[in-house]
Amino acid sequence: MDCIENLSVIIPVGPEEDAWKTLLADLCVMPADTEIILAAASERPKDLQTVLRATGFTRGVKWLKSPKGRAKQLNAGAKGAEHSTLWFLHADSRISSQAISSLMRSLKNNESTIHYFNLAFSDDGPALTRINSAGAWIRSHVLGLPFGDQGFCVPRSIFQKLGGFDEIAPYGEDHLFIWKARQKYVPIVCTGGWIGTSARKYSRDGWSATTVRHAVLTAKQAIPGFFRLLKERVIP
Repeated sequence: MDCIENLSVIIPVGPEEDAWKTLLADLCVMPADTEIILAAASERPKDLQTVLRATGFTRGVKWLKSPKGRAKQLNAGAKGAEHSTLWFLHADSRISSQAISSLMRSLKNNESTIHYFNLAFSDDGPALTRINSAGAWIRSHVLGLPFGDQGFCVPRSIFQKLGGFDEIAPYGEDHLFIWKARQKYVPIVCTGGWIGTSARKYSRDGWSATTVRHAVLTAKQAIPGFFRLLKERVIP
């Protein structure tokens, strides 16, 4: 079955979050049979159809109520998805038609693979986030560690093989997911396209403080993951 024609897009929606409305407008150009799932920690809005029409999104979406927590919502969305390929997007992601085309090419050329995008920050934060974008490129292309805001797209069979996202971890469920993929020799490839993400937290909390915090949290997970990977590959 062609994965391009069997795609479920899963978007976790936090309480009182509305960035998904803009994202849905970006997804209007997706193939007609693409399934869109909003995995939310709140009840379905009574005016959802009105909201969808206002964004220009003319197709239906599945609003799936889930316990709060990004990992739980992502897993719930995957469980409720009907199609064989799962594309996980953050609600504040921005997708261009060129990025969607790059994903379609990557899906066609690479099977049994985790696909991700290059990361660009929106202009709702400081200009210094260009450095973070470059850092994300190095982290994903050189170190092989893309993060969830880079739009993971994965066959359901691989997602299930990896056990989904860790719902117990206090943070970094996307990071841990990639480490599991590395440990099980699942290929991780870049589509070559770019995905946008909000930089508002860098404005709200400060560029330097946010950058340092993310680096420290990443290192706390990456160092144990690296040694586990090294041990598994050195000791049969």
